[in-house]
Amino acid sequence: IKVGELRRQLGVVPQEPYLFGGTIAYNIAFGRPDASIQQIIAAAEAANAHEFISSLPRGYDTDVQEGATNLSLGQRQLVCLARVILAEPQILILDEATSSVDLRTEGLIQDAIERLMAARSSLVIAHRLATVQRADKILVIDGGRIVERGTHAELVEADALYARLYASQFITA
Repeated sequence: IKVGELRRQLGVVPQEPYLFGGTIAYNIAFGRPDASIQQIIAAAEAANAHEFISSLPRGYDTDVQEGATNLSLGQRQLVCLARVILAEPQILILDEATSSVDLRTEGLIQDAIERLMAARSSLVIAHRLATVQRADKILVIDGGRIVERGTHAELVEADALYARLYASQFITA
């Protein structure tokens, strides 16, 4: 496989979302510059970003300031999700995609991620276990080593590290 072809098949949603200079529409269409405005809007709707984008004074034509300081971290993450949705990759890498957002935005991102992951191979890196509960296989890493593997139910039943993490995040809350 050529490197360029591999890159076209990958969609990455990083922990720290990066937006480019230009409009929000440009940022969504970055991986697919030939996309129509209708396709851009459809991707934003699928990413749960359309509502906030539409509420901006210039909507999709809003310029992203340097460092995207005119958007919240959650809004930047939703725009990055829309970008990946529009690109339609076969393989997803989600690196702590919900780590620094509020609970409402986390729910929007989780909902969009679930749709995005349908019929795709996905690698999800997360400390928040809500992000991985529905995974086909969960690998628990401790000290740089895989210490457990299985489904959510299997790992909770095993009553080891994953179960303790789960209890600390959900049961005690």
